[in-house]
Amino acid sequence: MLYNSFTFPAGREKEDVLEAMGPDKKKLDALEKRMADLGIQRQDLEEKFIRSSGRGGQKVNKSSSAVFVRHIPTGIFVKYGKHRSQHLNRFMALRSLVDRLEEKSTGKMSRETREIEKLRKQKLRRKRKSRKKAGISDQMPPKDE
Repeated sequence: MLYNSFTFPAGREKEDVLEAMGPDKKKLDALEKRMADLGIQRQDLEEKFIRSSGRGGQKVNKSSSAVFVRHIPTGIFVKYGKHRSQHLNRFMALRSLVDRLEEKSTGKMSRETREIEKLRKQKLRRKRKSRKKAGISDQMPPKDE
């Protein structure tokens, strides 16, 4: 990629501006440490860059900024294409994959899974409450056979 055509703000180096497009060094190091702690190696991962969808017009249709990452030994995979930056999508996909692998190995639910479970329980509780208020029973009526 040609970075020479960019004009950079005074006093800032090209690398500083390019780092602003993705995660900072501390976050990358923390992710690498988590991967090492779980025993995930780079050669166990398969990465593909695919075209994302959504807003962005012609830019989105022409560039492959979405990321598909698969952990080959377990078969767990993640697709991530929320951001326009390939570098940031790659980081977020790896982080999501590490979260899933950690959740599988420890049996402990991730923060995202806990939030989803909490919302599911809230919806179920609200559904029961509204059914009770309307006088509808929770049990399904017996089927006529």
